[in-house]
Amino acid sequence: MSETTKLPKARLETRFSPKEPLMTKHDAVVEANRCLYCVDAPCIDSCPTSIDIPEFIRRIATGNREGAAKAILEANILGYSCGQVCPTEVLCESTCVFQEMEEEPIRIGELQHYATDNALEENIQFFEAGEPTGQKVALVGAGPASLSCAHRLRRFGHETTIFEAKERPGGLNTDGVAPYKLQADQSLREVEYVRQIGGIDIEYGTKVGEDVTLEELEDEYDAIFIGVGLGADNRLGVDGADLDGVWGAVEFIERLKVEDNFELPDGVDRVCVVGGGNTAIDVVRQMRGLDVDDVMMVYRRDEASMSGYDHEWEGAKKEGARGVWHAQPAEIIGDGQVEALRCRRTRTNDNGELEVVDGSEFDIPCDMIVLAIGQSKLGELFEDVEGLELDWGCVVVDEKTQQTGNAKYFAGGDCVSGGKEVVDAVEEGKVAARSIDAMLQGRDPAEAEDDARPVAVSGY
Repeated sequence: MSETTKLPKARLETRFSPKEPLMTKHDAVVEANRCLYCVDAPCIDSCPTSIDIPEFIRRIATGNREGAAKAILEANILGYSCGQVCPTEVLCESTCVFQEMEEEPIRIGELQHYATDNALEENIQFFEAGEPTGQKVALVGAGPASLSCAHRLRRFGHETTIFEAKERPGGLNTDGVAPYKLQADQSLREVEYVRQIGGIDIEYGTKVGEDVTLEELEDEYDAIFIGVGLGADNRLGVDGADLDGVWGAVEFIERLKVEDNFELPDGVDRVCVVGGGNTAIDVVRQMRGLDVDDVMMVYRRDEASMSGYDHEWEGAKKEGARGVWHAQPAEIIGDGQVEALRCRRTRTNDNGELEVVDGSEFDIPCDMIVLAIGQSKLGELFEDVEGLELDWGCVVVDEKTQQTGNAKYFAGGDCVSGGKEVVDAVEEGKVAARSIDAMLQGRDPAEAEDDARPVAVSGY
C-alpha cells in the first residue's frame, strides 16, 4: 500500500491553494526562453545542491521536459519539493544576472516545479540501483536528508534501511512545511517516487534507542546515517504557559496538515504568534488563510531584526497580518483558557544588547497563542556514541564529508545545522552518501567524489 493512502481526506491543509500554481507548457517555454544560459551562471553557485540551472532551463525551452527533470534530479533527488518550498528569492533567483539589469529574475523555482511534476506524475525513472555491494547502511529518520542519502547509496549499490519513529515518511516536508507551499500528499508522492529505485526499506514506528538500539544497528550495518531533524517545540518559561490555547508552531502545522477533521477551536478570532522566524511567518499566513480576523506576530526586537525572509513577511502583511514589535512575553493570562498575552517592552541599549523597559507591561487580548521560538535538539539520542560530539545538542560533523567523530557515523540535516532549508538537508545527505561509499570501499571520505565509481543512471 502506498504511504499516500495513509493520509485522511478531511485535512484542513486542503483548503489552501498553492502560492505558485503549476506553470502551463506555454508559460514555461516563454519563461525559459528569457534565460541567457550563462556559462558561469551565478545561480548554480547559489543553489546548495548545485543544480545545472541554465541547462535544465534550456531543455525546457527546447521542449525536453523529461531531460530538464533529469538534470534537476541528478543533483537533487528531492527537486520536486525544493522547487516549491525553497526560498528561491534569496537563493538562486537572488543572483540571477537579470537582477543587475534591474529586471525580474528568471522564475527558477516555478520552472523546476514544472519540470519535476511531470516526472513524478508519469513516474519517469532516470536512475537505477547499482550492482549490489553486499554492504548495508542504516539511516535514522525518514526526512529529506536521509531520503537523499539513501537514494544515492542505492545508486552506489549499497542496501539501505531507514528507521522512522512516525508512521509516515518525509519529515518536515510532510508534517511541517506550510501547506500553501507543499501539502502532505505531495510530499508522500515524492517519497514514493524516490523509493521506486528499489531497496530503500523504511521501518515505521521504530524509535532508535527504544525499539532498536544503536548497538544493534552497529552490529548489523556497515555505516549509520543520522537524519533525525529536530524535536518538539520549545515552550515559554512563564506563568500561564500550560493554559488551553497555547500551541507549539510545529505541533499546530502538523495537525493542520495530517490530522483527520482537525479544525481551529471555536471562537478563535485573535491569535498571537510568538517569534520572528520563517516558522512564525508560516503560522501567521496559515492563520490568515483560515480567516482568523486578527493575527499578530509578536517579536522581542524590531521588524528589521526578524530572521524570517522579507518576501514572506511582505506576503503576510498583504494578507492582513500585523506585527507587534519590541514585545517580550512575560505571562499568559487566563482562567483555564488563554485570554491575553502579557508582554514587556524592550529596547536596544548603547551596547547593542536587548533590555526590558521597567514598568512597561501591556496586555494583548487573544484567544490563541502559537509559539514559534525554536525546537528542541535530538542529538542527545547519540551522546553515548564513542567519539561522536555534540554542540548545543547538534551533531558535530566534518563539513566536507558529513562524517562524525566516530568513523561509522555520518549525519546531516537539521540535527546538524539546528534548522536550515530542505535543500541544505538534501545536499548534506548526498555528500554523506558519497563519503559513506568511499569509506565502505576503503577510500578516504575526504577524497570522495560522485564519479569515483559508476553510479547507475538511465537515458534522457
